[in-house]
Amino acid sequence: MPPILPDFSNSVKLKYVKLGYQYLVNHILTLTLIPIMGGIFIEVLRLGPEEILNLWRSLHFNLIEILCCSFLIIFIATVYFMSKPRTIFLVDYACFKPPITCRVPFATFMEHSRLNLSDKPKSVEFQMRILERSGLGEETCLPPPIHYIPPTPNMEASRGEAELVIFSAMDSLFNKTGLKPRDIDILIVNCSLFSPTPSLSAMVINKYKLRGNIQSFNLSGMGCSAGLISIDLARDLLQVHPNSYAVVVSTEIITPNYYQGNERAMLLPNCLFRMGGAAVLLTNRRSERRRAKYRLLHVVRTHKGADDKAYRCVFEEEDKEGKVGISLSKDLMAIAGEALKSNITTIGPLVLPASEQLLFLLTLIGRKVFNPKWKPYIPDYRLAFEHFCIHAGGRAVIDELQKNLQLSAEHVEASRMTLHRFGNTSSSSLWYEMSYIEAKGRMKRGDRVWQIAFGSGFKCNSAVWKCNRSIKTPTDGPWADCIDKYPVHIPEVVKL
Repeated sequence: MPPILPDFSNSVKLKYVKLGYQYLVNHILTLTLIPIMGGIFIEVLRLGPEEILNLWRSLHFNLIEILCCSFLIIFIATVYFMSKPRTIFLVDYACFKPPITCRVPFATFMEHSRLNLSDKPKSVEFQMRILERSGLGEETCLPPPIHYIPPTPNMEASRGEAELVIFSAMDSLFNKTGLKPRDIDILIVNCSLFSPTPSLSAMVINKYKLRGNIQSFNLSGMGCSAGLISIDLARDLLQVHPNSYAVVVSTEIITPNYYQGNERAMLLPNCLFRMGGAAVLLTNRRSERRRAKYRLLHVVRTHKGADDKAYRCVFEEEDKEGKVGISLSKDLMAIAGEALKSNITTIGPLVLPASEQLLFLLTLIGRKVFNPKWKPYIPDYRLAFEHFCIHAGGRAVIDELQKNLQLSAEHVEASRMTLHRFGNTSSSSLWYEMSYIEAKGRMKRGDRVWQIAFGSGFKCNSAVWKCNRSIKTPTDGPWADCIDKYPVHIPEVVKL
C-alpha cells in the first residue's frame, strides 16, 4: 500500500497560523512604516553633519508662507476639535435588589398558579413546563400584589412598585457617586408597560425636588431594549449640553401586567419576567474622566417594525375573555435572529479588527463571484470584545446568540447567572450582568463590553463600552451576598 499522507490539518498548528495572520493584518501599517523609517534614518546617518547643515541652509523660508501655513494648521485643528463628539463617560450605576419577602420559589409560583387557575389545569401544566426549562432559579422576585390570591394589580399597587424599585435604585446611585439631586441636568426614565399620569419621570422629579429647568423624558412601549435607547438619547443630549449630568432609569413594572387569563402565548411572560431596575449616571464632564468606570464608544440601533410579523411578534392585546396580556409569537426567535444579523452587520465595521473584516470581505466576494454555496464567514467577535452582556430574556435567547456568535460558556456566564438569580428584568437586565462581571473581579482597564438587547417593535440594539479603569470587586450591589456561590450548574430541565 502506498504510504498514507499525514493529516496536515491536524499536524500544523492552525491556531498559531491564524494568530500570525491576525497580527500581520492588524499591524500592517506599523510593519510597513518601520522599515521605511529605518531606511530614512540610515540615509540621514550616511549624509553626515556637514551635508545635513548644507541641506538646511538651502531651504528658503518666506515669512508670509510660514504665517499662512501656521494659520491653516490652527484653523484645521480648531475645526477638528470643535466637530469632534464629546466623550460620554459612565460614572457609575446601581441596580435594585428586591427584598427577600418578594421571592417566588418554584413551589410558591406553581401553588399560586393552581389556586388562581383552578379550573384550567392545562394552563397550570403549561406554566410548569415553561418554568422547568426557563433557566430561572429559586430566588427571583415578584412584587407584593402578585403574591395575593387572587392578585391585586390596581393603580395604587403599581405606583407602589414603581416607587420601591426606582427610588431604591436612585438612592443607591446617589450614595455611590456622591451626586446631589439638584446636580442632575437630564433625566430619562424608561418603562415599557406602565405609563401613568403624571409620568414616572415626574414622580422622580417630585420625590427628589429636582431643578425646574431639568430636561426630562419618559419612554414607554419600547420593550426590553429601551435601556439602550435611553442611553442613546442621553448621549445625543449630552452632545448639545456641555458639562452636564444625565441619569437614566431603566425598569419594568410587573404589577399591572400580570396576565390572569388562559392564553398560552400570554402566560409565557408570567413565567419569565421578574422585578428589577437600574439607575445609570452619565456625564460629558472631563473632570469625571478619572473616576468614571466606562467610556461609551458606540450605540447601534436596528428596527424591523416595517415587517408585519416583526411588528406583531411581541404584542399587547386582549384575549377572548377581554383580559389584557403580552402575546409572544412562535416566530419570535427567527425574527430576533434577523434583527441581530442586521445589527451585527452594522456594528462589525466599527469594532472588528482588520483581519476579520478582510476575511469577511473575501468570503463575500467569493460567494458573489465564484460559488454562492460557499459557507458565509462569521466574524470572530471575541477578538473585538472581552465581555458580552446579552439580554437575559430567556434561555432560548442566550442559547441562540451563543451558538450564532460562537461564544464560550464563560462569555455568556453573566447572562445565564443573571437570568437564574433575577429572572428577566427587561431593560435593566444588562446592568445586572455588568454588575456580575464586576463582582467576579474580571473587569480590567481597557476591556471592551458589548451589550445586546431585543425589544418589541421589533428592535435589536447594541452598545459598546470601554472600561476606563480596573474595577475593584464591589462590597455592595445586587450580587454582594451571593456572588461566591456563582456560577451554578443550570440543568436543561428542573423537575418540579
